[in-house]
Amino acid sequence: MKLQLAIDLEDVEGAINLIEKTKDSVDIFEYGTPLVINFGLEGLKKIRDRFPDITLLADLKIMDVASYEVEQAFKYGADITTILAAAEDQSIKDAVKAAHDAGKELLVDMIGIHDLATRAKEIDAMGADYIGTHTGYDLQALGETPFEAFNTIKENVTTTKTAVAGGIKLATAKQIIDAVPDLLIVGGGISTVDDPAEAARAIKALMPAD
Repeated sequence: MKLQLAIDLEDVEGAINLIEKTKDSVDIFEYGTPLVINFGLEGLKKIRDRFPDITLLADLKIMDVASYEVEQAFKYGADITTILAAAEDQSIKDAVKAAHDAGKELLVDMIGIHDLATRAKEIDAMGADYIGTHTGYDLQALGETPFEAFNTIKENVTTTKTAVAGGIKLATAKQIIDAVPDLLIVGGGISTVDDPAEAARAIKALMPAD
């Protein structure tokens, strides 16, 4: 099980500072969609240049022109990128191929999917590395959590590794860790607390040792 830190509400220098504080506990650092929108992939490259050895995920949430956008993510320093499960099957297949041809990984984000069981089975057959449950900010504000959706997805995949995101904090992390995702994605539960390094360490300590 790996811990991913989603960095969304920072500028590039803020992201760099957060990585410095938490890199001893975090396995994957996510260059979040707000960073992509505000600073482009040039911001990702600055982070890669500063930290040549960390694992970086670029959360592009690709919907179309999949091969090109995947290749661009990796050109600017990503190790993993994301495509939406709502994309056309051909786009997802193209994204998988482009990622694997580059020796990189692809995460399929299930945000906005309502028939989770059916789509999870379909995605599982396409060869992506991860399939991710994602309760977005807008639904978190209504009190939704990723726990039930994650269990549905986990029950319907056989080969694809599972990821889970959506408002996870230290106080709630144990519940989802007990459901055994391959990738636990935490954002504000680390980045917005008083001591991000301690929060990352505490969440990592709850996870099974490698």
